[in-house]
Amino acid sequence: MDHGGHGMMMDLPPFTLSRGLEFGGDPFFLVGCVLALGLYGWGAARLWRRGDAWPVGRLVSFALGVLTIAVAMCTKLNDYGMVMFSVHMVQHMIISMVSPILLLLGAPVTLTLRALPAAGRGRKGPRELLVALLHSRYTRIISHPAFTIPLFIASLYALYFTSLFDFLMGSKAGHIAMMVHFLAVGLVFFWPIMGVDPGPHRPGYVMRMLELFAGMPFHAFFGIALMMASEPMVGVYEHPPASLGIDALSDQTWAGGIAWAFSEIPSVIVLVALVYQWYKSEQRQARRIDRTADRDGDQELAAYNAYLASLQSRSQ
Repeated sequence: MDHGGHGMMMDLPPFTLSRGLEFGGDPFFLVGCVLALGLYGWGAARLWRRGDAWPVGRLVSFALGVLTIAVAMCTKLNDYGMVMFSVHMVQHMIISMVSPILLLLGAPVTLTLRALPAAGRGRKGPRELLVALLHSRYTRIISHPAFTIPLFIASLYALYFTSLFDFLMGSKAGHIAMMVHFLAVGLVFFWPIMGVDPGPHRPGYVMRMLELFAGMPFHAFFGIALMMASEPMVGVYEHPPASLGIDALSDQTWAGGIAWAFSEIPSVIVLVALVYQWYKSEQRQARRIDRTADRDGDQELAAYNAYLASLQSRSQ
């Protein structure tokens, strides 16, 4: 059977996990994953060589993030995702909700800023350009919740419930662009919430949790809408190849269940990360207070005790 998505023969055998995880998929993402790992490893090695610390946990997190992209896009999951809505939804959820979280916990921007050399006074090099971008009006806009939350929601509803999805699936370039978009949206959405890297918007931890919960329910609603539909809602998947032995509506129900379930997974991961960051922040604050007290003989506490004593003397 010829599938219009990439103009290739998609007469695939019935899906199994072992078949889906066979090496294959898109060379664009394979090259991207290798480059990302290589550049990150170069940056970490540069810091270590000059005696600076870089947490191994961040390196592991970033590597896992790249690995999840490779699993979703550089295996036969990519082929099955062209003809099975459920497999495509697994790809989408990994790329947009799991990979971004792991990549952001790796703090790639912080690593880049520390690894790149300064250009010198009056000159602008890659490091200075990156700093300027981080402080630009453009970055302030795209990292603001008023932008990130609607974009996160629209990436689901405006894509799957319009003809745009069928159009993008009609060519290899369109499919790549869609997957890159999913990854970018996930990075933009989660960066202000739990990213370790510097950014223009860093609200308190409670507000970050509220931002997270403002977007997650819409994933659940989207999944429920797919599960409750009485007919296929996406044209590309209306007529799956007979060799797969699946029914389009049943496959769509599975896709909806996957979208609904994945709305819970990142919420747990992000909440754990936020609680841990909050705990570490409180520890750093406590250490700063202790160091200040050691330097000035705890004058703040002495002044407070004197204030309490003055209040007591007035009341007598």
